[in-house]
Amino acid sequence: MSFVVRRDAGLYGYERALGRAGFGLVAGVDEAGRGACAGPLVAAAVILPPRPIEGLADSKKLTPARRDRLYPEIVAKAVAWSVVRVEPDECDALGMHVADLESLRRAVARLETRPDFVLTDGFPVDGLGAPSLAMWKGDAVTASVAAASVIAKVTRDRIMIQYGAEFPSYQFAVHKGYCTALHQSELDSQGPCPIHRKAWDNVARTTKLERS
Repeated sequence: MSFVVRRDAGLYGYERALGRAGFGLVAGVDEAGRGACAGPLVAAAVILPPRPIEGLADSKKLTPARRDRLYPEIVAKAVAWSVVRVEPDECDALGMHVADLESLRRAVARLETRPDFVLTDGFPVDGLGAPSLAMWKGDAVTASVAAASVIAKVTRDRIMIQYGAEFPSYQFAVHKGYCTALHQSELDSQGPCPIHRKAWDNVARTTKLERS
């Protein structure tokens, strides 16, 4: 397979090049929460239509408000989209890299429309059921992966805000389960709650602290 993408092709350059090569339905897949020590890993897959979605970009470069505005537009305009979650206990059992790969496979498998080609962010993923290409910083250079990153990020943030109400003392709505100083302080003082990933070193050591 050979196709050419110009440096100035923009965010949709890879999708257009793949279309010219005969791959009309290109899915992008990405995850959110890999680096968190609490909450689920969330992965999304998106097949975008040919017409660009204005303002689409890597979710990490967008404000929360902008992601929230893009989310319904992506969902409404996508040829197909899916989102899956891998719970903390499964992340612990599989290990994060294997859990990440599995989440991406599940997201692609759940698409109602089968893609002709799949773009992944960062590293190759086998078992996707279609030809694929791993893209370095794919969420910043390809539209479909950027769209998947928005869906995954918004979905996971909403989940963590709900957990923030369920476990208010951990302030999950603030740090979303990532290993911030605030989060670690709460972990050290209280120990883990049911949504913490117990296999993480910074979580595991808190279970061994003596508590009065």
